Formats: sequence, structure tokens, C-alpha cells
Amino acid sequence: MSGSRAARVLAGVVLGMVLGLVELAFLCVAWPASLVPAARPAAVRGLDRLMALERARLSGWLGHEATRREGGFGFLAARAVLGVLGGYLCAAGLFLSGLLLAGGLWELAWGPAHPVPVKLPGVRIVTSSGVLGLTGGAVLLVLVALAALAVGSLERRLADHFLGPGSHELMRRRIAELTATRSGIVRAVDDERRRIERDLHDGVQQRGVALAMLLGRARHSADAGRTTELVAQAYTESRQLLDELRSVAWRIYPTALDELGLRAALAGVAERSSVPVTVHDGLAGRPVSEVETALYFVAREAITNAVKHAGARDILVVLTEDERTVGVAISDDGTGGADPAGGGLSGLARRVLALDGEFTVRSPPGGPTKIAATLPKIPPGDPSEAASGGSPGTSRGSSGTSGGASRTSGDVSEEAPSGPGPRPGSGAGAGAGSCG
Repeated sequence: MSGSRAARVLAGVVLGMVLGLVELAFLCVAWPASLVPAARPAAVRGLDRLMALERARLSGWLGHEATRREGGFGFLAARAVLGVLGGYLCAAGLFLSGLLLAGGLWELAWGPAHPVPVKLPGVRIVTSSGVLGLTGGAVLLVLVALAALAVGSLERRLADHFLGPGSHELMRRRIAELTATRSGIVRAVDDERRRIERDLHDGVQQRGVALAMLLGRARHSADAGRTTELVAQAYTESRQLLDELRSVAWRIYPTALDELGLRAALAGVAERSSVPVTVHDGLAGRPVSEVETALYFVAREAITNAVKHAGARDILVVLTEDERTVGVAISDDGTGGADPAGGGLSGLARRVLALDGEFTVRSPPGGPTKIAATLPKIPPGDPSEAASGGSPGTSRGSSGTSGGASRTSGDVSEEAPSGPGPRPGSGAGAGAGSCG
């Protein structure tokens, strides 16, 4: 730490001692007066003025920008005691070191030299009183600076507790969060690529090999009846291959999500589920693309896990929104025990956290299970955020009648919708596989 920074903190601590004395006197009068209704407004005004002075001192001298406006008598009491004790210690040390330094300089410049023997174990030094005064004053001045830094750190911690973390601490936490979510997104993309490769290898590739073998056998068969039979089998295998391709494409990214919206996409998931799924749509409009995609994959993964692993008999999906956020909550009556650290759920958590959202999993053994995600309407880095000044997010058309519900059944993991695959450039759902 530079000398100017240490001097600034020292000045802030000494100023805090003076302000602490004023605060103690104020508390002795205002704290009892706040219990009297007639005197309470005056006590509150005095409290607000002292809190404004404290925030200015913390910001100007100690480098702490308070993030909350409230503080209260508790903060003033703790701050005043710490400020008076710490400030007195620093002021007394500063005064004593100044006397030693001034006395040493005076004696070296104009006073007579007095030899002073200094005996240490195995060492005997003879010095002058002036040099000894300068040395003692310098050492004491360093100790005062260290004590001021310690008191300043304690004051910042106290302000963090009562007034919320400062701007520098918030920035540090934000940088750490962004670093973690960036690393999580990289892992989620890698996991998704592995899942796609497994789907292609175990499904599409195997059917493609079987189709090639059937066509090869038909090509080399001399029996016309046998050739016709092999061609028929190859045709059946080609239809299954197309179905498998549509299923893989749908698991990567459903075109219905872009074309019809979140409600229609979740209705498609519900139709293919072997367990009844009820979808309550409480959204007034369509969220932005990134948020809508994240909500879809959270709901689909939770439904898939409930069907495959929890033995659920009924699943409820609820979409909600307020002025700044949109959310989805999925509940089922299965056996519970879902592991938030599993591959699927951890991938969803990374996707939600990358959008500054919150992801929670409550799944005690025996059930029920509830998975919820809440995301801001405008994701971080969205150009519209700067244009709108951070106002609540905009919507993209309508996703159906608000408050509607759908309840259908089918197979969520084997069936695939008909129609074209995902449009180029569509993102894959991070962590869309099973959580295991």
C-alpha cells in the first residue's frame, strides 16, 4: 500500500474519532428520545445526517461505497465505540511519534549530544539520544500506520455488515461470479457435445449401418423375392433412421420454441410424456430468446428426470413473471432424491447462472421434488439493456392465452416431432441429458 493511501486512511480514522465522540453524545440523547413519539422525528433526522456524514467519510477516506441507505442506531453505536478507541490509539501514537521525531531532530541539529548505551544479548551499542529519538519515532510512526490500516479494515467490515458490501467488494464478487459462470458454460458446452455424440453414435449411426447392410445384401442377392424383402426392411429402417434424426434434432433444439414460443414447446413435451403433465402459463408475453431457451430446457430436463428416474405419476409446470424476472417451477410426486450435482441438473444450473438467474432443487428422499429457475427479463450483455436503461425486459409476441393449461401424455424420451430439424445457428441445451 502506498504512503498516500496509508495517510488517507489514518486521516479517516482520526476524523472517525472526532465523529465518534459526536455520535456517542447523540446516541445518549437520541436513543431514549426515539422511544417518545413526539421526539422521534427529530431523532430520525439527526440519525440521517450522521449517517450521511459516515457514508461520506467511508467513501472519501476509507474507500467504501455503501450500497444500502439504512443503518440505524446499532451501526452508529458500534461505529462510535470502534472509532473512538481506534482513533484515540492512532492519535496518541501519532502525537508521541511526532514528539520523538521533533526531539531527535532538535537534539541532532542544535542540542548537545548525549551518549546512550544500548545493551542487547551479545551486542553493546553506544548511540546518541537524538538518533535514538528519531529511530523510536520512525518505528512508532510505522506502527501507527499499521494500526490505522487495521482500524480502517475493521470499519469497512462493520460497514459491510450494517450497510452492505462496498462497491469494490461488489465488483470483486461480480468478477469471481463471471469467471465461474464462464468456466461453467465451457463445461456445459463440452458436456452437450458429448451427449450429442453419444446420441448420434448409439442411435443414428447404428441405424445407418443397419440400413447400409440391408441395401448391400439386397444388391448382391440373386433371389428376387429375397431382394424385395430386404428392400422392404431397408425402407422400414430408413423411416426409423429419420425418426431417430428428428428425435436427436428435437433434443438439441426444438423448432417450435422459435416458431411458436415457450408455451407451444412445453405443450409438445407434455404430449410426448408418458406421465400426465400440466402446464400453467402465467407469462404475459414471450421472453427474450436466451431466457426463453433456458426456461424451456429447465422444464424439459425436470420432466425427463421425473419420468425416467423418479417414478412420478403427475407433473406440474408453472410459468410466472413479475416486473423484472420470469421463472419456471416444476413439481412432481415422485420418489425424490434428485442430485443437483448430476450431469443434467448441474448443466442447467450453469446455464441459468450464466444469465444472472437463480436455480434451486428441493428433492428430499421420498419426494416430492421441486425444481425452480428465476431469470431476469433482460439477460446480462443484452444490447436492449443499455438502450432501455435497465428497465424490465420486453416481450416477443404472444405465446398463447395467459394462465392457460395443457394436459396430455406420450413418450418424452423416444418420440420426436415431425417436421424439419433445428434451424442453423440454434443453440443446444446445456445439460439437457439425464442427471443420472
